[in-house]
Amino acid sequence: MTQPGAAAPPSWRAAVAGASSLLASAGVPSPDVDARLLAEHVAGVSPLLLAPEPSADQLGELAHLVERRCSREPLQHITGVMHFRHLALAAGPGAFVVRPETELVAGAAIDAARAVAAGGRAPVVVDLCTGSGAIALAVATEVPAARVHAVELSPRAHAIAAANVAAVAPGVRLVLGDATIALPDLVGRCDVVVTNPPYVPTDAVPRDVEVREHDPDLALYGGGDDGLDVPRRILARAAALAAPGGLVIMEHAETQGAALREHATAVGLLAPATHRDLTGRERYLAAAAPAVRGRGVEHCGT
Repeated sequence: MTQPGAAAPPSWRAAVAGASSLLASAGVPSPDVDARLLAEHVAGVSPLLLAPEPSADQLGELAHLVERRCSREPLQHITGVMHFRHLALAAGPGAFVVRPETELVAGAAIDAARAVAAGGRAPVVVDLCTGSGAIALAVATEVPAARVHAVELSPRAHAIAAANVAAVAPGVRLVLGDATIALPDLVGRCDVVVTNPPYVPTDAVPRDVEVREHDPDLALYGGGDDGLDVPRRILARAAALAAPGGLVIMEHAETQGAALREHATAVGLLAPATHRDLTGRERYLAAAAPAVRGRGVEHCGT
């Protein structure tokens, strides 16, 4: 029992409240959530209510992690874990931290793959610019019949993706290489080609410190004034990889929909449509390969 006038024993509740206050003062967008997740990481227990009261060492570790987060180091880099749909994936410097809106892009690819599987055939799905492997692994785990291939250019991101593939879905084929020329063995054979390429314009510096200072430039900047140099090349390769009637899905910025619809038509894709995210912003392109492949699609990948 605590003696009158004695300090109350340390508690996770008090520690989280103090951490949240510090994070809010540092401008962290979600201080309450981040404080709780950091405490759960230190405690090794979730939810935190199940944890015994913290030790002095644990409180010291939490203080150190809060200091790192106050410097705007991404939460996912601190904990080493990134949540995406139903998955908990390894995260770290060198690989893009996927945002919630990309879950909708993955969902569109999953729905398309499920439709193929429902017809009694194993869908072939390709994730170009896979980064940590998030989209590819979401497809592989939510559509078990799918044969999933993923391509990543960065050796650092590829290493993180390889760890995630090994832990989550070892059957995914992961390729280190240039997504604009990758997978020649799959040209014209893919039911779904999905990609979240770099698409930030060269002179558009991201507002969020976590993105600006910690996400790799290779995963952010798409080249050119409109940020679409790389996406246009990726879209051409996606069109070449798509099977007759296959679906191509590409994430993009809210200002890029019209340009990408135009380019989708130019590389031989049909019925290009822009879809919105949960905030109402234009978020991704979906377009279909012709049911009968023509010259425009056959040669657009080079």
